[in-house]
Amino acid sequence: MYKDKKNLPVQIVMGIGWCMLALWGLVCFNRYVLMSLPLQARLVLSINMYLCMAIGPLVVMLIAGDTWTDYLFSREKIGGQILVGIAIGAAMSLVLTLPLFLTGHGEWSDNGKHYQFLWQYLYEIVYCVGAVALTEEFIFRGFLYRKVHVLSGSSGVAVLVSSLAFGLFHIFSGSMVQIGITTLMGIFFCLVRSKVKNCTTLSLIIGHGLYNFLITVWVNVFGI
Repeated sequence: MYKDKKNLPVQIVMGIGWCMLALWGLVCFNRYVLMSLPLQARLVLSINMYLCMAIGPLVVMLIAGDTWTDYLFSREKIGGQILVGIAIGAAMSLVLTLPLFLTGHGEWSDNGKHYQFLWQYLYEIVYCVGAVALTEEFIFRGFLYRKVHVLSGSSGVAVLVSSLAFGLFHIFSGSMVQIGITTLMGIFFCLVRSKVKNCTTLSLIIGHGLYNFLITVWVNVFGI
């Protein structure tokens, strides 16, 4: 399938173009519609609307005849992949966010999610792993990374392009500082996957989601 590269630019534009359009729609929906809906509807729609951003790359994947292994998923040693993902998320949290809370600068990581009930935390981890991390890792470290890698023949170019796109993906919800930070996180995720044994795209999904979830945990533990 990769012997003919002429369709790859079109596939990239279609897949990422859909993601950005869907992201804009999600931002508008959250801003003007979501909070007017009943709680149960908000919970369901928050997950499903986020997952919708992956529809474009998924359709391109199916049309192109790609497989999950093309996007660096693996059926081997699933347990090891999961453990690596947990280790990545925990290590990132211990290094990047927990010190902020311990030194009295937790407001820098405050995501505004101040919870009181167990069900909120259970929902949060499903949302962080099963919606946000799954969508973003599939798009950027799966779909885009692989397409650019094949098109350019360079893993370095694939890391840079996919990470810059990951940073710009946060343009509607963050400052230039956040865009820069998420770009660096994208580079980190790519490097970890290439260097750490049993680290796959599944591992990154788990690590990314756990890292996001632990921010909410620290916000509530330290009473930000």
